Amino acid sequence: MGSTFWITNALLESGFHYENNVAIETITEKVHIIIDNGFITAIVAASTPLSDQLPKKDARNLLILPSFIEKHCHLDKTLIGDSWRSCRQVANRIERCNFEKNLLPTLATTTKERAEALLQVLVNAGSTHIRTHVDIYPEAGLHYLEAVQQALTTFDGRLSHEIVAFPQHGLLRTNSKDLVRAALREGANLVGGVDPAVIDGDIEASLQQMMDIAVEANVGIDLHLHDPSHLGIFTMRRLAALTEDAGWQGRVTISHAYGLGEVSLAEAEDVADMLVASNISLITSVPIHGPIPPIDLLRKKGVPIAIGCDNIFDSWSPFGNGDILDRASRMAERFNWIDEQSLAQTLGFITNGKTPLDQMGKRIWPNIGDEASMVFVEASCSAEAIARRSRRHAVMYKGNVVAGELNAVE
Repeated sequence: MGSTFWITNALLESGFHYENNVAIETITEKVHIIIDNGFITAIVAASTPLSDQLPKKDARNLLILPSFIEKHCHLDKTLIGDSWRSCRQVANRIERCNFEKNLLPTLATTTKERAEALLQVLVNAGSTHIRTHVDIYPEAGLHYLEAVQQALTTFDGRLSHEIVAFPQHGLLRTNSKDLVRAALREGANLVGGVDPAVIDGDIEASLQQMMDIAVEANVGIDLHLHDPSHLGIFTMRRLAALTEDAGWQGRVTISHAYGLGEVSLAEAEDVADMLVASNISLITSVPIHGPIPPIDLLRKKGVPIAIGCDNIFDSWSPFGNGDILDRASRMAERFNWIDEQSLAQTLGFITNGKTPLDQMGKRIWPNIGDEASMVFVEASCSAEAIARRSRRHAVMYKGNVVAGELNAVE
């Protein structure tokens, strides 16, 4: 297939059908699309005769959606590709970290092999951008970073990626600042951190050291924050203050942020205003049970929010399938987003806000000039795809089919 070709008979969303000012159904249209060197250069109605000699791939009336973003995973931890094992019960997070540290070197498979196995799962499910955290601590050095980089090299041309240098055992607790700096020099893109209170035992020093490293290397931050209730809220406030002081607005993310789900809505609203002012984003793995930030409130306030699968069959959890669409469906289910428009808008949590329709029902994707990274889904609309976790037949990244297949038209 050449670099310029038609995708024929693709289903696109074009608006909502309303009753009493409520969207009750998504309107779609069938189109043909020209892909040229990885970008969309024409969109025409499927009734338009195609008289040129460009190659064609038949979408067979499948719905096309923007390809997905897996915003929080751990390629170095996964056991996918290795033998089945359930998880051990442990007393606390530190004990879990130590158990994992001792287990991973004993596995028959390599970190690279397991990371590649998980990457294939992620791509098959529709993700073409991955943010992975990679453990950095003295006993491992940069071993996991190097293995994950090798696995990602295998997937060149099939996805894009970010790597977070993640001192899981504590930035202060294991004195890992120089290792994190080394990881950034060797290709990691962001500084990670974890529970400045419970793991590191010093909120101020832990956050300050993380920020210092980020500013020194001119990179962003992604902090794992499991610390509960007001302890977690205090940590968020200090991180926001440091973000303002460093001028790091728009470059800081908090993953999990469980504490936001354990305080009053009034306090959560106040913290939301602070996060918006500092342009700090949140990532949630949408836990089935336990605390979760009040996503409805945060979204209305304008806090940028994304979803990540996090643990995908590893020492922390025997669950997880690497399907970010499945995780978005869980989000809608947990917050009872059951109407057409709410379900459709849920897609934005796994596409960096990119949805086919805006809240008013105007089509905003795809447009001429957009990158041709998309998922071909067996669904009538985004709402169905989210609610029913619809089957993906093919995944395209920058104009290349990287999972599944589209039939060539003779």
